[in-house]
Formats: sequence, structure tokens, C-alpha cells
Amino acid sequence: MLESGFVPLTGGCNCGAVRFEISESLLGAVCCHGTRCQRRTGTAVAPSAGVKPGTFRIASGEDRVRRWNAGDGNDKAFCGTCGSALFSQNPQNPDVTFVRMGSFDGDPGVRPGGRVHVANAAVWEPIPNDALPRFPGRVGD
Repeated sequence: MLESGFVPLTGGCNCGAVRFEISESLLGAVCCHGTRCQRRTGTAVAPSAGVKPGTFRIASGEDRVRRWNAGDGNDKAFCGTCGSALFSQNPQNPDVTFVRMGSFDGDPGVRPGGRVHVANAAVWEPIPNDALPRFPGRVGD
């Protein structure tokens, strides 16, 4: 894992209504190729970074954050004003948080270390031959 070289890490949505901070370096990152991530982002892959428990906080705009859960996974949080995907959290344990890498202000200090849900990868965009480990579902599936 690369060290970010700066903390807190900051980020937010496209319109600026929601801002967040992370007080310590990230745990790592993965690229998700799952159907839900495709539909939620409008892209073939959604890179997300894991956050150390207790280090993520919404700095402003908490009233603008909206959440969606399909019923069998993490809450997907997004800005209710501009629709930007921001993070996901375990509804039973909000300390389990994954931030969408595109929402960081700068270099988050980590690079994706694997590809998950490749069994559902978009047929219209081949997975790059980048030597990252691939998992048909979640890591360990």
C-alpha cells in the first residue's frame, strides 16, 4: 500500500454539498465490476478504498446524503443534490466504510489491489490485463 503523505484525506460530491474527511491512511482499494456498481455509477468498474474504523466523518452536508440498500449488502451513499456516488457502509456497523475513489480531492495514497465481482463484468468493456487478482464475487468467494 502506498502512504498518502497527507491526512486528513478529503473529498466530496460534484456540487460540493457533501464533504468528508478521513483522519488516517486508507487500508487498500479494489475495483468492483458488479452489476450494481455498474448501474449506480454508469461505468464498467467502480474503484473503492477501505477506511480504517473510526476514521471517516462527514464534515458537511450530512443532511444531503441519501442512502440506498438492495437488502443484502452495504448502504450506498450518494449526494441527494447532484447524485455523486460517495461511499458505502455496512448498515449494522458503519465503521465498515468504503469510499468511492473518484470522490477524493487528490491522491488517496492507495491503488486498487484486486478486482471483485468479475463474474458480472460488463461485456462491452473488457477487464484490463493488469495482473491484479480477480475474484468472481467478493474477495474470498
